[in-house]
Amino acid sequence: MKRILVLPLLLLTLALGAQAQSPAVNENADGPLMTFETLEMDYGTIVKGADPYRVFTFTNTGNEPLLITNARGSCGCTVPTWPKQAIPPGESGEIKVRYDTNRPGPFQKRVTLTTNVSDQPVALTIKGKVEDKPAEPDGLPTNNGGSLLNGGGR
Repeated sequence: MKRILVLPLLLLTLALGAQAQSPAVNENADGPLMTFETLEMDYGTIVKGADPYRVFTFTNTGNEPLLITNARGSCGCTVPTWPKQAIPPGESGEIKVRYDTNRPGPFQKRVTLTTNVSDQPVALTIKGKVEDKPAEPDGLPTNNGGSLLNGGGR
């Protein structure tokens, strides 16, 4: 009976450990090391046309300069900008991501970075939900009879 209970607990522990993702990216002890504050940015629920920008901040915690050679969004609605110059050890940089917030509905997009840290690309994720703007209230009612100021109150 103990074995039956231990096996599911062991599998659950392994599954949770496999889902954990470290914000540090490097496979070697030497060289550049890219450490992010977060690898996933949640826009939350925003209205159509809201601020399209989010920023991923990272630090080169390695011992050699870090170079990002390319950054690519998973579609045309996700456009990253990144530092073109090398980031020295101990210095920080930013990946600025613009999502087209004029597209209503939920979204989850990926930005893929090619760096000199590893042969494996670094994946950043943005997600959220864009809702239509609330309907604008109608303007003030018109007064067909005019007002006292323009002679309509006679």
